[in-house]
Amino acid sequence: MTYEQYMINLSPPAGRADVILDTDAYNEIDDQFAIGFMLKNSEKFNVKGICAAPFRNERSVSPEDGMEKSYDEILKLLDLMGMEDMKKNVYKGSRAFMTDENTPVESEAADFMASLANEYSPEHPLYIVAIAAITNVASAILKNPAMKENCVVVWLGGHAKHEPNAAREFNMFQDIAGARVLFGSGMPMAQLPCNGVVDAFATTGPELTYWLKGKNKLCDYLLENTVREAESYAAGKPWSRPIWDVTAVAWLMNKHWDYMREMVIPAPIPQYDGHYSFDEYRPQIKYVCRINRDRLFEELFRVLSL
Repeated sequence: MTYEQYMINLSPPAGRADVILDTDAYNEIDDQFAIGFMLKNSEKFNVKGICAAPFRNERSVSPEDGMEKSYDEILKLLDLMGMEDMKKNVYKGSRAFMTDENTPVESEAADFMASLANEYSPEHPLYIVAIAAITNVASAILKNPAMKENCVVVWLGGHAKHEPNAAREFNMFQDIAGARVLFGSGMPMAQLPCNGVVDAFATTGPELTYWLKGKNKLCDYLLENTVREAESYAAGKPWSRPIWDVTAVAWLMNKHWDYMREMVIPAPIPQYDGHYSFDEYRPQIKYVCRINRDRLFEELFRVLSL
């Protein structure tokens, strides 16, 4: 890929994009918003597949359990949207995180990404929106290094570079080896940091009720799911919830900086102790530095209500 083409691929696509979504859909309440936002926005996205990603926290007993629950959650959302035909394009992902930076984790998701990438080119790339641990994507890169020529990755991972222990963000710190593979691959990519940037994209129960209640089955599910989760720890108190993952989808729509601001920086180096190192000679990436919260929620609520 020429330098000129690389820099072109660091910008959102001008037209409709072929895209894969990689998601730990059962982990929180925000992946569901991102899935609906992408699938209901068919004018901008040609969704080639959805991949279930691993996670481990209080909602799963292992990375494999998290991946399986995410797979089931994706299918549930497709039912709510009446998109049963899309189920054939849902793939199970990694059952464990990477143990080193040279060995891919086998999964049908990684095989799907690695194979599909061969149908694209630097001039017509495949976009991979990742909103989970990067295991599936990093494994696919190791399987098919040509992906760095034919794909663009948009990842919600890590915290803002000015934050202490910026690599200790949930998606990134689950698989630091995978994050190092991605950031060191030389692939065109955009990073959406969580704390310090994307945490500005937060909403409340009254706002969700006003804009989503009664619009359709998906909207009612998103509302009920978010309120139930928030009230599990903040009943009777004010609360807000970041809807993090929507911002990664929105990056592909940000041609005129409508939804976020960004800059070009050398790719950070995630370290195993949780901090970033920096090297000015690393490949350049797009780094989102500010979210236009109101403008993006306006578009999100419009699309989800369709």
